[in-house]
Amino acid sequence: METLHFFATNPDLFLIVVAFFSLFIGSFLNVVIYRLPRMMDQNWSEECRIYLGLKPHTETEKLSLYLPFSHCPHCKKMIRPWHNIPVLSYLWLRGKCAYCKASISIRYPMVELLTCVMSVYVAWKFGFTWQTVAALLFTWIGICLTFIDLDYHLLPDQLTLLLLWLGLFFSLFGTFTDTHEAIIGGMTGYLIFAITQMMFGMVTKKTGMGQGDFKFLAALGAFLGWQSLPLIILLASISGIIISVIHMIIKWNFKSVPIPFGPYLAIAGWIALLWGNEIMQHYLALI
Repeated sequence: METLHFFATNPDLFLIVVAFFSLFIGSFLNVVIYRLPRMMDQNWSEECRIYLGLKPHTETEKLSLYLPFSHCPHCKKMIRPWHNIPVLSYLWLRGKCAYCKASISIRYPMVELLTCVMSVYVAWKFGFTWQTVAALLFTWIGICLTFIDLDYHLLPDQLTLLLLWLGLFFSLFGTFTDTHEAIIGGMTGYLIFAITQMMFGMVTKKTGMGQGDFKFLAALGAFLGWQSLPLIILLASISGIIISVIHMIIKWNFKSVPIPFGPYLAIAGWIALLWGNEIMQHYLALI
């Protein structure tokens, strides 16, 4: 209790602690982003082999979030703890493997820094409260979903449903919304995209949106309440259109290409989490 009181009365120190630990959380998020889709692919492959009556793979090492230990994908040497310090190790090694000198993607320290900056802002915004705990979990899951969807056009159930259940859990304590509004938000969020996709499919005979987007919006609705859904959809649509147009102009490619919508939902959801009430108040004041 004394420790909790100490952090509550020393907000600057609280932010420093959040910054420190969020860098290591960012390092773990890199593991989730890299391994979770591969773990899912392994599981799907094994399920298909079982269904077809084939023998399971025995030569392929089973992936998990903690095994095998982190290693260089090029030379396969295990990464030592002092080579795995968030951001600092990347700078010290100059972005290269300590053994084979192969380049390390700049995205690893970028995810760590992004996690740190977003986490510190969340902690500053909500202070030493349970809202900070909930908002940090929301932020970290959103970061994972964003980068996985960018890489694979995939929003794993392991993350979207986790966010959904967390939203319902925190609603029991009125963290961001009450349980009644959270349940309606989850149902409405799913149905909005499901019905939209059904109508789009009937007209065009094409798939315009994956079911992962349905579940992600349902999770956002459960976390923030049904009232947040119009703002989230509006912000996600606007940001998606702007970024897509910029991308097409830069690439000079105006053909129809699939665009992951998860990152825009994550951005819109985070904005709604932090400033949704203020945005709605300004909007209502204007009308």
